[in-house]
Amino acid sequence: MSSEFLRMLNTSDYASIISMNLFVALLCACIVIGHLLEDHRWANESITALLIGLCTGEIILWISRGKSSHLLVFSEDLFFIYLLPPIIFNAGFQVKKKRFFVNFMTIMMFGAIGTLISCSIISFGVIQIFKRLGFSELDLGDAIAIGAIFAATDSVCTLQVLNQDETPLLYSLVFGEGVVNDATSVVLFNAIKSFDLERLDHGLALKFFGNFLYLFIASTMLGVLGGLLSAYIIKKLYFGRHSTDREVALMMLMAYLTYILAELWYLSGILTVFFCGIVMSHYTWHNVTESSRITTKHSFATLSFVAETFLFLYVGMDALDMEKWRFVSDRPGTSVVVSSVLLALVLIGRAAFVFPLSFLSNLTKNSPNEKISFRQQVIIWWAGLMRGAVSMALAYNQFTMSGHTQLRFNAIMITSTITVVLVSTMVFGMMTKPLIRFLLPLSPVPKRKNSMANLDDTSPKSVTVPFLGDSQGSEADIDVNDFHRPSSLRDLLTTPTHTVHRLWRKFDNAVMRPVFGGRGFVPVCPTLPNQNDGQPQPQPQ
Repeated sequence: MSSEFLRMLNTSDYASIISMNLFVALLCACIVIGHLLEDHRWANESITALLIGLCTGEIILWISRGKSSHLLVFSEDLFFIYLLPPIIFNAGFQVKKKRFFVNFMTIMMFGAIGTLISCSIISFGVIQIFKRLGFSELDLGDAIAIGAIFAATDSVCTLQVLNQDETPLLYSLVFGEGVVNDATSVVLFNAIKSFDLERLDHGLALKFFGNFLYLFIASTMLGVLGGLLSAYIIKKLYFGRHSTDREVALMMLMAYLTYILAELWYLSGILTVFFCGIVMSHYTWHNVTESSRITTKHSFATLSFVAETFLFLYVGMDALDMEKWRFVSDRPGTSVVVSSVLLALVLIGRAAFVFPLSFLSNLTKNSPNEKISFRQQVIIWWAGLMRGAVSMALAYNQFTMSGHTQLRFNAIMITSTITVVLVSTMVFGMMTKPLIRFLLPLSPVPKRKNSMANLDDTSPKSVTVPFLGDSQGSEADIDVNDFHRPSSLRDLLTTPTHTVHRLWRKFDNAVMRPVFGGRGFVPVCPTLPNQNDGQPQPQPQ
């Protein structure tokens, strides 16, 4: 009996079943412990999952007496294809649109230009310092790739350490920058691998910039088109007449389809699914029935939450994969020095663009309330120091083959990346909430709101107002002063945000909503005869 059990234990199928059981149990533990630590100002769910993953890995290593070298091998496919899309989509679906687009130029400066500055500084530092550490095999392509790897912030952890309601400016800047930053890092990393950097000339630089710009624009447009297509289909076909499940399924699948298409066409799936989420929240979500709105609201949030928890648990357990650490066990001092250098370069690289670009952004703001104060700049700098799964995925892509590595330099880079991710997530992540309370005492970080809290409110408004809240839509979140028409070109230049938004609302009401629906459109559903009560009438077809 025992021999049969051992033989069963050695089979890959049975081992995978054990792994899945372990992971599901650990996910439940993360949820319970995260709930118990809800009021703790130092902890958040990502750090909790990371620590549980590390502790579990240590226990398994102790039980196997160090023989288990592959607890979990980090898989780029699992991360990029299954875990990242629901997280980024839900973030776009929930983001406060007005706040995001009012700060759009600042977000793009931080996310695109800032990432390039950070990447350049990290790459330059790596070239200067690593050569002195004896890494003669380091070439220019590896150095720039390392810059792109460690320029990628952890937008997932940012969701948990900043609060959208209490610190809206900080949240929109740091998280918006994080999404653009991740996309920029991935695009930059892929562009580096596709160009011959040994032959640098002006033509190559222009081609690189053109390719970079094309990927950004094409990825964004694909997400927008995917969101508009889903809105048009649901508006025209009225799936809710027969089944709300079809509406929910179509929204999920259309969002995922845009992401997969972006990856298939070598675009940035991160940007694509993020803007698809924004467009769906503006049009598609208003075209479905009330029950579908509630379902999609909590389904997207739940999928994102589970993916986030799974991701950090996964990273924590993979950090103890002994196969990678054995390659650097003979020179542990070198690995520590490399990790310290990379962490210092991350700190310097982020500071090099946050403060100068914040100064430039403030020059374009007329109102003191719109300017980024120095204390806010410090929080933006600090909150963006966390490195996460995007950095790990890019590092594995650059320095391993199928999850394994046979070169000492590559092994050192993998272990150093893991070290930087763990240290930055736990140290910087744990210190962010206290730092906000210290620097912005008038804006304390509240409890994380329960996504199911509003279900107790049975009033029609609780389910018919936009998912993003009263201040999210185009009408509700615009101040009366925003509607003035510029009397001169000077007014247009001095208040570009208000003017552009006014023109967009005019175009949106006249062209987009009659075609794609959105706020004010009430789907015809015979099973809900009172659904139109108290609601704006549908736009003319």
